[in-house]
Amino acid sequence: MSDWKAFTVERNGRVARVTLTGPGKGNAMGPDFWSELPQVFNELDADTEIRAIVLTGSGKNFSFGLDLPAMSPTFGPLLGEKALAAPRTDFMYEIRAMQDAVTAVAGCRKPVIAAVSGWCVGGGLDLIAAADIRLASAEATFSLREAKVAIVADMGSLHRLPAIIGEGHLRELAFTGKDIDAARAEKIGLLNDVYPDQDAVLAAADALAGEIADNPPLVVQGVKDVLDQPQAAKVADGLRYVAAWNAAFLPSEDLTEAIQAVFEKRKPEFGGK
Repeated sequence: MSDWKAFTVERNGRVARVTLTGPGKGNAMGPDFWSELPQVFNELDADTEIRAIVLTGSGKNFSFGLDLPAMSPTFGPLLGEKALAAPRTDFMYEIRAMQDAVTAVAGCRKPVIAAVSGWCVGGGLDLIAAADIRLASAEATFSLREAKVAIVADMGSLHRLPAIIGEGHLRELAFTGKDIDAARAEKIGLLNDVYPDQDAVLAAADALAGEIADNPPLVVQGVKDVLDQPQAAKVADGLRYVAAWNAAFLPSEDLTEAIQAVFEKRKPEFGGK
């Protein structure tokens, strides 16, 4: 396995544990995360010894989501008054590349179990939506936060979560950007189970991965492929649509205000422009 900046990968027999490591605070998702994520999962997909994967975060939190300061160069060309076709096109392809990174998790032939503790925000929720099974510790908190930073979520939550939690719950989370605790997340179907603490959820995820790994690997992979088939084309079409939508409409005074508020550590004031 390769050496990574944003991940560690540990193997225990037929189970791999992928751990987010940052380098941003709270395992925030910066350039290294987006470039390395598909490489990590493509390597594990090709590894015939690995039959199941546990995905978790280092420290107390799963992920604070997109690292806005680190990723600001991606948004920068869109924030001027002359964001014409070229920067918008470049931005659309940047979105598609980031989408492909998350899709590498969903497309991995090996079942992926997300073990979540602490905060799981924005891009973190996109990431666990691409997993097959989600477990959490009791103090975990979830938020589809993008609306609060003037962004239409474009990494997959809007497309994968309807099949997991239903349209009504998804719309509530997406329109409000509110936080929900693990108990609510389990109630709406986002989580399979909730455990007392981080050690307990990791132990449960490892045990479940081991149980999966004991079954015939090609059959397990076939089950995953069959289950994914009805949604695959719909998700792919939706991702392309939102990439084009954001390339066209994301630039706004509200987005500029959201980014400035992050840097200045204050509440943003949105004007709808």
